[in-house]
Amino acid sequence: MSTPIDQTDAWKALQAHYEQIKDTHLRDFFAEDDQRGSTFALEHDGVYLDYSKNRLNAETLRLLHELAIQADLRSMIHGMFSGEKINTAEDRAALHVALRSPSDSHMSIDGNDVMPEVTRVLQKMITLAHKIRNGEWLGFSGKPVKNIVHIGIGGSEIGPHMACEALGGYAKEGLTLRFISNVDPANFLAAVQGLAQEETLFIIASKSFTTAETIGNAQTARTWLMSAVGDESAIAKHFVALSTNTEAVATFGIDPENMFEFWDWVGGRYSLMSAIGLSLMIAIGPENFVMMHQGAHSMDEHFRTAPLDRNMPVTLALIGMWYTNFFGTESELFVPYAAPLERFTTYFQQANMESNGKSMRSDGTPVTTSTGPIVWGTPGTDAQHTFMQHVHQGTHLIPADFILFKEPHQNIDSQHAALLANALAQAEALAFGKTKDELKSDHTDENLIPHKLMPGNRPSNTLLLPKLTPYTLGQLVALYEHKIFVQGALWGINSFDQWGVQLGKHLAETILSELEKGSSGKHDSSTSTLIQKIWS
Repeated sequence: MSTPIDQTDAWKALQAHYEQIKDTHLRDFFAEDDQRGSTFALEHDGVYLDYSKNRLNAETLRLLHELAIQADLRSMIHGMFSGEKINTAEDRAALHVALRSPSDSHMSIDGNDVMPEVTRVLQKMITLAHKIRNGEWLGFSGKPVKNIVHIGIGGSEIGPHMACEALGGYAKEGLTLRFISNVDPANFLAAVQGLAQEETLFIIASKSFTTAETIGNAQTARTWLMSAVGDESAIAKHFVALSTNTEAVATFGIDPENMFEFWDWVGGRYSLMSAIGLSLMIAIGPENFVMMHQGAHSMDEHFRTAPLDRNMPVTLALIGMWYTNFFGTESELFVPYAAPLERFTTYFQQANMESNGKSMRSDGTPVTTSTGPIVWGTPGTDAQHTFMQHVHQGTHLIPADFILFKEPHQNIDSQHAALLANALAQAEALAFGKTKDELKSDHTDENLIPHKLMPGNRPSNTLLLPKLTPYTLGQLVALYEHKIFVQGALWGINSFDQWGVQLGKHLAETILSELEKGSSGKHDSSTSTLIQKIWS
């Protein structure tokens, strides 16, 4: 949008409205509407969103949706799905929704249908996955490969790593899957510990095949393989590439037939359902991988077609902006009540903070509002014994998302009811707290009342899904991707570039060269002193 969002009439109306209701307690909102719990809720394809425990009313929602209308959000959504080059800084589309579209659909960029290439690469992935899962991919000694080590960094590693842990219950028995991203040698050594070279396949994930951290680890993997066999031809049997740089892949020794492409219209942090997800497909099987695609596509279609006031990603995005831009909150909390989703927060920490952690609008002018919040969290009951004390009684207002599943992800249900009870209790306690009068009626020691007082009025959303499956994971991934897109679009920023990560990379290259040569260049006194300390 060309006009800064805070200069629209809807924004000004929201500011006035905020002043009217900012001190209203959630207890009062619920007292005013005994049906609030069902009224302030949305449901799509088994995903149920309860947003009733937020500090807003029907008028807030009306004004938030008016904000989206004045910003012409609907046309921006259409632009993304139509393959427009919404990544203006890099003159690229952001068409990751094509990755999970049905093969008979048509999605175009510059008039070219991308779906035939998407389908071709997916079928190539399926062929490789079946070979490995059926024991037909043989290493240099003739033994089947049964260890997969995925090497990448950022979106090329975080996504598949998260999904492999989330869907571990679907993984093929006897197949070992590990990940390497950190350049710390300890990461590599831990990943290959106990693995036999003759049974290990490395998946190197780098679009350019020049990413320093990834290629450094790939070279270490090559050396590790060669320590067991001196024949360079073995590399072709133990390495595949997720890349677009055929020449660099071939130079490394990987057969270009074993290179799986993805495209410049797929951003790294949106690439899970591209070739970057090959390790996940091998682990859980092509059928389950496609099921994840179908779940994401279901949410894509809901986002694309649902009215703004019944649209789940749009509603989550607008509520998030309500807190970030009017209440002045600086972070938001993810608490999935499912241990396999341990890396889910990290995944969307990157997606959100790399996408919307910007201070410049797409047109190069400074933003005039707060943008992307700090995203953090950890699973379930662990959260209750780490940081929830701060969320309940601390001095910061921290909106939270609780993610629940009605059924246990595996057939161990003896404690699942307790898990759900804890989640619902946390949301209720945050919202309503406990008053001084209630504590007195419980015969609480007078000296403890100030310490046990729970202010409540702490907002949260609750997402309830049937079960953690490939399909529902796909739904969740798409839901939060679109939430991020909506917020970036309304703030007027480009959610699909990440220039902020570049300077540190370039400086690291310079300093690495100096550390290796034993000569220091021109730096600030702190950096120069630290380099000297490392040498000494």
